[in-house]
Amino acid sequence: MHFVVAVDGSEAADRALDYALTMAEPQGAAVTIVHSVEPRVLVEGGEEPVVGVAGTGDRIVAESLEDAETRAGSVLEEAEAHATEAGVETTTELLYGDPVEALPSYVDDVDADGIFVGHRGLSKQYEGLVGSVAKELVERSPCPVTVVR
Repeated sequence: MHFVVAVDGSEAADRALDYALTMAEPQGAAVTIVHSVEPRVLVEGGEEPVVGVAGTGDRIVAESLEDAETRAGSVLEEAEAHATEAGVETTTELLYGDPVEALPSYVDDVDADGIFVGHRGLSKQYEGLVGSVAKELVERSPCPVTVVR
């Protein structure tokens, strides 16, 4: 068995990792922890929430690819250390692009038996505009997806 766990540094992703580790250990499953690098676009400042693109003005800040890779490396290192503390040997993989596209492609390539993902990750503030990553993974994945609350 081979499980893939998607992490983004959120508490929901940490819970998904914990659950995956408890499922993997008794089955002797291989676990790969993945993070998909996609530079973030952040909205900073202002009191009112942004409603649509027209409302962003000069409040948009784009993260560079280098910064996104650095952030991803930290997220993966922390998750791998947590897995090691739990006594489960894991590998990590850095993916590129929208996780909704990158993860299904990756799990298909490695013939994974399942994906574990947090219910709401760091992108929850944007889900109203673009949709939930977990929901999209359930729809697009070639293998079972476990969404952990």
